[in-house]
Amino acid sequence: MRLLLSLAVSALVPTAAFAEYATIQNQSDFVTLVAGKTLSRPFVKLEVSPEGEIKGKGAAWEVEGKWVWRDGFFCRDLFWGGDALGYNCQKVEVSDSYVRFTSDKGKGDSAEFRLK
Repeated sequence: MRLLLSLAVSALVPTAAFAEYATIQNQSDFVTLVAGKTLSRPFVKLEVSPEGEIKGKGAAWEVEGKWVWRDGFFCRDLFWGGDALGYNCQKVEVSDSYVRFTSDKGKGDSAEFRLK
């Protein structure tokens, strides 16, 4: 059942899976990429400010947090619906109008967001 749900959700999520991604190497490029834009995917809309704030909604719950750029990675401390998701440093890649965050410095799970 869980596999079927996962496949169904995957079919609804737009993806840039076949596009080439370029790694964002520094904070300046990252800020230029996200400034004034909304990062969105089904049921999630986030804004990442140049000043280090993260705000938005994930499903019906508020998302908030802080971020810093450290050693080539986007490091964030995030709360979703009041629950701590913890601190994690992520590899950031961009392709066209998509940005991909990969947890654990590029060795973990990935999430793609459309830039609007």
